[in-house]
Amino acid sequence: MTDEQVAPVCYRHPRTETYVKCVRCDRPICPNCMNQAAVGFQCPDCVAEGRKSIRQTRTALGGTMRGHAGMVTKVLIGINVAVFLAGLVMTGAFGGAVVDVIMGSPSELHIYGSVYPGPYAELVGGGWIPFGIANGEYHRLITGMFLHYGIIHLAFNMYVLWIFGRYLERDLGPARFLTLYLICGLGGNVATYLFASPTGFSAGASGSIFGLFGAVLLINRKLSRDNSGIYVLLGLNLVITFMVPNISITGHLGGLVTGLALGWALSAAPRESRNLIHASAFIATVALFAAAVVWRTGALFDIFG
Repeated sequence: MTDEQVAPVCYRHPRTETYVKCVRCDRPICPNCMNQAAVGFQCPDCVAEGRKSIRQTRTALGGTMRGHAGMVTKVLIGINVAVFLAGLVMTGAFGGAVVDVIMGSPSELHIYGSVYPGPYAELVGGGWIPFGIANGEYHRLITGMFLHYGIIHLAFNMYVLWIFGRYLERDLGPARFLTLYLICGLGGNVATYLFASPTGFSAGASGSIFGLFGAVLLINRKLSRDNSGIYVLLGLNLVITFMVPNISITGHLGGLVTGLALGWALSAAPRESRNLIHASAFIATVALFAAAVVWRTGALFDIFG
C-alpha cells in the first residue's frame, strides 16, 4: 500500500495546483503568478526583489520613470479644482450668488486665503481683529496660489499646467517638479507682497505657471530643444499681463523671475553634484523670500504704524 501523492499548489493561491516552479526560489507558481524570465518563470516576489537591485534610469536632470505618469501635475490640478468648488459651496452656504464666483467675484475663501498685504484689522463682533500678511497671516503666501477668480482664470492656468507640468515632471521627477512649482508660486506672491498695493487682494496659480515658463526655457536650452513656440506663448501672456486690467503684474513677473533663476540652477548643475546644488538652490531661494517678507513687514508697520 502506498501513500497518495499530493499535487503541489501555488504559494500565493493555495487552491490552484501547479507543477511549475520559480527558477530563483523554487516555489510553485500558477499561471497568474508566472513572470517570463530569460530562462523559465519567476514568482512576483523574486521579480520585485530583482527590481530593487537594478538602478533606475535617470534623465539628464535627475528625473526617473515615476515622473512619466505626471501624478504630481494631476494632483495639483485636482487640488486647484477642489478649492474652486469649495469656494462655490461656501458662497452658496452663506447666501451668496454662486454665478458671481463662477464669473470672477471673490468667495469666502478669497477673503481669508488670498494674498492681502495689510497691515490692517477688521471689525468683527465689536472688536478689531488683525488682518493681512503683515499681521502674521503668512499662510496667504501659500494658500493664495490655489485660489482663482472665476472659471476662466482657473481653466487657463490648469490648461497650461497640464501641458508644461507633465513635461517638466518627466524631466525633473515628481519631487523636484513639485518643489519648483511651489517655490515659483511663492515667488510670485512674495513679489506681490513687496511691490503691490497693501490694500489689494490677489490670488491664482499664475505665479507658478509663469515660473514653469521660465524653467522650461532654461531647461530646453540646456537640452538643445526648440524654444520658439514657448517664446511666442510667453510673449502673448506677457502682453495680456500688461494690457488687461486687474491682473497681478507683480505675481506674474515674480514667478517668471523665480522660474528663470531655478531653471538655471537645475539645468546648470553637473551630474556628480546635482542633488546638492538643486537642494541648495531651493533652500537659498526660500530663505531669500523669508528675509524679504520680514523686511517688508517691518517697512509696512513703519509706514502705517
